[in-house]
Amino acid sequence: MADNKENIKKQAKAGSFIKELLSGSMVSEKIILKNLGYVSLVTLLAAIYIGNRFHAEKITRETTKLQREVKDLRAESLSTSADLMYVSKQSEVFRLVRGKGLNLEELKTPPYKLLVNKK
Repeated sequence: MADNKENIKKQAKAGSFIKELLSGSMVSEKIILKNLGYVSLVTLLAAIYIGNRFHAEKITRETTKLQREVKDLRAESLSTSADLMYVSKQSEVFRLVRGKGLNLEELKTPPYKLLVNKK
């Protein structure tokens, strides 16, 4: 008989627990109010975690963009350097001078060094 009364009490508690949970009174009054500090801390940490995640993704996107830009600029630099090497060749300089009609002539003898005596 004692076991029967205990089973009835457990069923009543279980029924009232489910009833309180579904009605929302348990959540609003008992659990949240008793643990308001803990709930607010968990909410704050979740907000910080989400913000940190967005910040990390932004930095990753910027890094990828800058790496792509550096790659493009490196290719442009190599291209410009190759063009400059081609244009600075003696035969190319001579062709450009002749094409512009500057009446300059190519040296037939190599340049020589002047030596000055210091007294």
